[in-house]
Parts: sequence; structure tokens; C-alpha cells
Amino acid sequence: MSVPVYRGRFGASQAERLLWRAGFGPAPGEAEKLSRKGMRRAVLSLTRPKGKAKLHGPAPHDEDGLPLAPRDAWGHDLLWWLDRMVRSNQPLTERMALVWHDWFATADVGQVALNLKQNELFRARGLGSFENLLLAVTKDPAMLVWLSGNQNEAGAPNENYARELMELFTLGASNGYTEDDVREQARALTGWTNDWDDDLGMINFRYEPDRHDDGRKRIFGKTGNFDWEDSCRLCLEHPAHAGYLIERLWSYFVPVPAPKRTLAALKKGYRRDRSIRRVVEAILMHPSLYEGPRMVKPPIVQIAGMLRARRNGIATDSWTWIADQAGQRLFQPPNVAGWDEQRWLDTARISGRWTAAAYNTRDDEEDTDTYDEKETASEAVRKALRFWGNPSISDKTRAELQRFAGRVEAAATADWQQGTYRALRQNALRILIVMSPELQTS
Repeated sequence: MSVPVYRGRFGASQAERLLWRAGFGPAPGEAEKLSRKGMRRAVLSLTRPKGKAKLHGPAPHDEDGLPLAPRDAWGHDLLWWLDRMVRSNQPLTERMALVWHDWFATADVGQVALNLKQNELFRARGLGSFENLLLAVTKDPAMLVWLSGNQNEAGAPNENYARELMELFTLGASNGYTEDDVREQARALTGWTNDWDDDLGMINFRYEPDRHDDGRKRIFGKTGNFDWEDSCRLCLEHPAHAGYLIERLWSYFVPVPAPKRTLAALKKGYRRDRSIRRVVEAILMHPSLYEGPRMVKPPIVQIAGMLRARRNGIATDSWTWIADQAGQRLFQPPNVAGWDEQRWLDTARISGRWTAAAYNTRDDEEDTDTYDEKETASEAVRKALRFWGNPSISDKTRAELQRFAGRVEAAATADWQQGTYRALRQNALRILIVMSPELQTS
């Protein structure tokens, strides 16, 4: 049984969807260039990039023109990562780091350097072996602090990480484990600690055998003197794990469930070596990605995509509070379960997307005193689309934009209104386009 592969047309619109699902959208002309590779080569160029990632474009800075200080200045951690999303020539590497940031959701642990180190871990291991990723996350300092692993010792086991290891990271809520398993897993995970330095904070995270409960434990019906590595591997060997991982990973790229035969084939392939890359490649080549329904873009993906479309760099601290307003402040997931993707467009968050659109267009607003007084409605819409690199929109959306442009033109009755209204129309069209259903989804 093999995983189905998309055999349809792979033009600019299909490449555009791929770049949004597996990255942060296309820079001008990028979708057309990628489409010439054909679907398979296009996918592999994302999943198997050559060499180290390179950042192209203007270096990030704050509103005073100063370099970012992600370890020290408020919100600069988000700006630092957003800059990588915008400028990296390996977009899938950054997108997978975002996936794992949501999967192993870790918020502020009181020492930004630890969160940044965890972020680098996701970037380095995001397309490798899930087993290696899980083992690395389990002993990661930010995770040890976030879920109390550094306070988990023999005689006083802490269940925080043990519970989430099964519920969120490997098996799914109540999927094949019991409260006894949680308690026994906590015992197996004992042994980690760290030191404190008054100047540096938390340092020297390490495993101390004397803190580990070396007694026999019974987990998933198996008995042994299990330690933290055994704890992880028992989860990976659990019958529920492969299905949970495949279904959840699929949901980051396709908004509808995987067909049963596809799910079975993906599970079988994953069990061979737990390769994340091969699962992601199969998903990115699957017909459901290209022929299925559109998918709402996460707020930070939408923001990064707008910056990429305009070839703009990070030049304001405002992106931190704007991302927060839109519902996705990086390094600050709402809880250990990560963000609720079902609420990306609710009324509490949509205003943040409007604000992001306004910030992405305000420096290029048209001058009302010198604007072309004879520009037609059709010309206005075409110009506004060029502003964003000519993204794909539906005929319905284009018709609505055309009607809006026509109404503005009809309202310009006095001579002084001709250029002024058309300039204001152009500025409004640019925001309306990026807030349209096609630009909020992929």
C-alpha cells in the first residue's frame, strides 16, 4: 500500500498554495519559479534544502534603527524569529520549527535564552527522527523548567511532563494509558536538576542518578527499571503513537482528515524509522493538499507572508503586539496544548489581521495630491494586486473589488475629488485584497 501522489496540474497557483502551507508564502515571482520545477522537485527543494540556511534582505532592527536584542528587549524574541520566517531561504525549516513550537508548547520560563535555545533545537531536528526530537525535547532546559522536570526526583515525583508526554506529545488524550501509567512515567522521568547563579540565572542542567527513582516501574503493562529514555521509547512503541503523530502532523498542512488508506500507508512508513521528513514529503505531495479545501493561515504566517510579498524587513517593534492582537504571540502559547487553530478568525482576533495589513501598507500609501485622476476601476484593482505580487484570487473576490472601485469612482463628482478619491481607493484596495478570503487562507 503506497501513499497517493498528486498528478494534476502544478502551476503558479498550486506552487503558491505549497509555499503557504510549507512556508510563509511566496515573494514576488517565487511561485512561478517554483512551478517550473514540477510538483515533486518543488517539494523536495523545500524538504531537502542544500547547505545552511541563508537570510536575504535587510537586517532587522527596532524603530530607532538599533539591532534586535532577543535575549534582553521586550518582544524582540518574536521579532528575531519573524525575521527568519521572512528572510530565510529554507522556509520549511522555519515552518516546522513553528509546528514543533505549537506541538511542544513552551511559554516564557523566565529566561529568554532558554526559549531561544529550544527554538534552535526545533530548527535543527524538525525534519529528522521524531524519536531523536522527543528525546532532545525531554531534556531541553526550557521544557524541564516549563513542565517541572527539573523538580522531579525520587520520593517526590512530579507528574507534569509525564502527563503531557502521553496526552499531547505522543499518544493523545486518554488514548491507551491510565493514571497509573502517568504516575509510573513520572517516576521513570526523575533525575533532572540544575543550578542557580545570581548573575546568570538557571544554569548547568543535568541528569543526576542519585535523584532518579531506580525502582521497578510498570508502564503500559510492561515492567522494568525504566529511566527517562525508556519513558520516551515506551510511548513511541505504543500502538496508539503512530496514528496520533500522523493525524496531528497531517492537520498542520491539510484542513480535512486523511483518507483511511492514506493514513494506514503513512503509519506503516513512519514505523520503519520514525522519519519526520518522509511523512511531511508524503503529505506535501498528496492530492488532498492541492485538491482539498482552503486552509486558514495562522496569524504569524499571514504577517510573515505580507512582509515577504512586499520584500519588507523587520523595522518596528510593533509586530510583537500586533501578532499578540491577532492571536499568536511567538514564545507565548496560551497553554501547554498550544494555540487553538479553530479560532484564528474569531472576532477577538480578526482586528489584529487588519492592523497587520495597515502596517504593511502605510509606508507606501498613495499621495492624494498627485494621484492619477483618470485611473479606471479595473486599472485600480490590477494595480492593487500588483502591490502584493499578483496573488491568486477568485472571480467572486475580483468582482467585489471591482464593484467597490466603481462605487468610489462614482462618488467622485467634484473636480477636487478625482485624484483624492482614487488615491484613497488604491490604499483601501490594498488592504481589502490582503484581507480577502483568498489571502487569509491558502
